[in-house]
Amino acid sequence: MKVAKFGGTSLANAAQIKKVCSIVRADRERRLIVVSAPGKRYKDDTKVTDLLIAYAERHLLDGAAEAEKQAVFARFREIAAELDLPGEAREQIEAELEEVLSNRKKLSAERFMDAVKAAGEDTCAKVVAHYLRSLGENAHYINPGEAGLLVTDEAGNAHVLPEAYEKLSALRENPGISVFPGFFGFTEAGDLVTFSRGGSDITGSILAAAVKADVYENFTDVDSVYAVNPNLIDHPAEIKEITYREMRELSYSGFSVFHEEALIPAYQANIPVCIKNTNNPSAPGTMIVSEPRYSTKRVSGIACDSGFCSLYVSKYLMNREIGFGRKLLQMLEEEGLSYEHSPSGIDNISVILRERDLTPEKEQRIVERIRRELRVDDVAVTHGLALVMIVGEGMRQSVGTTARAASALAAAKINLEMINQGSSEVSIMFGVKAVEAERAVIALYQEFFGNEEEAASEQALVSPVSSVTA
Repeated sequence: MKVAKFGGTSLANAAQIKKVCSIVRADRERRLIVVSAPGKRYKDDTKVTDLLIAYAERHLLDGAAEAEKQAVFARFREIAAELDLPGEAREQIEAELEEVLSNRKKLSAERFMDAVKAAGEDTCAKVVAHYLRSLGENAHYINPGEAGLLVTDEAGNAHVLPEAYEKLSALRENPGISVFPGFFGFTEAGDLVTFSRGGSDITGSILAAAVKADVYENFTDVDSVYAVNPNLIDHPAEIKEITYREMRELSYSGFSVFHEEALIPAYQANIPVCIKNTNNPSAPGTMIVSEPRYSTKRVSGIACDSGFCSLYVSKYLMNREIGFGRKLLQMLEEEGLSYEHSPSGIDNISVILRERDLTPEKEQRIVERIRRELRVDDVAVTHGLALVMIVGEGMRQSVGTTARAASALAAAKINLEMINQGSSEVSIMFGVKAVEAERAVIALYQEFFGNEEEAASEQALVSPVSSVTA
């Protein structure tokens, strides 16, 4: 059994939905389908989820949002008409969508926003199920609440509850094709709550783990995962196989292919994931596996993400002061801040934070508390940082990777604000000024992938090291 998830670009219009259904019908093992809301049809188009958010925001502000509502209905009417869905099916879909969008009086603002945001995936799942039935398939729309997708009560940031897996496992016995909307679940009290944005990937991973799928296929609009952002490098190297650890690091660092939380359920259940292209389904795609099946190359991918700042604290003999780090992190906790990284020396420590979380008011309070309570020699906050990450399982067996990377950045005249390597040795992180992040990525790519002979050598799959199969 395969679980197949299709993203927004794969479902943007009727033509794309026809491709999706053709892919599903081509492999009878694809029995559980997860769908996103329709995405952009062209570059300057608006995603259905964004249309829904605009509707909810205006409705909450003004009590009505007719123009925004009609924009949502227009998208689904166009899709239904081009799929030639029966009139009865269209009326049912529209009536159920209208009910959700008109349900403000019964819900709090948070509940209403979540319900409206989820309507894109929910309606799309109904459209796909109806279209598959029109083709003669035994297809069924599955309501996440009825199926047992139980989640925590955190508006816009739900997490699956452990007991959901046993309930969802029954989906394996469903006849025909089950079409499941992504992005949301229900609390134990029966309230709809969404995952964080991009959460349809999470839904697919949860379902794959629950039904013990042989593989979780995630269909998008690229043939495979690339070693670097293709907007920065023309025709970058394709990654044929990558481990969960590598993919998690790259997703965290700005790879947009996969939601960074989405791999957790599949990883815990040891289910391989295959990234495939809806527009070129015959391409093998990229396999994500627990352990590398072959000798791994030194560097698998390079990514960067901006929007960070650094809290630098210095105090002579800091390393001799018991509880210093705990007190510092407790101050951040009391301000509702989580930290990303914390490289340190014997007399200093830096704490990397998301810039969006550190408001000017919080920054002032924290700096004052550090000076007053910890009696430090120096404390400073540096804004406008980016984190550039090189990732590869092969770095554990390689010598000189950090030296090569630092030399490449120095040659590009990029100053390093920070270097951090995790104990797993799967990744090395460089802190640079955000304005230099793209140049840093290009310099590192040219160092590790620019030499065609070396790149081919490092990507060669030699001597198998395990028997994992897809």
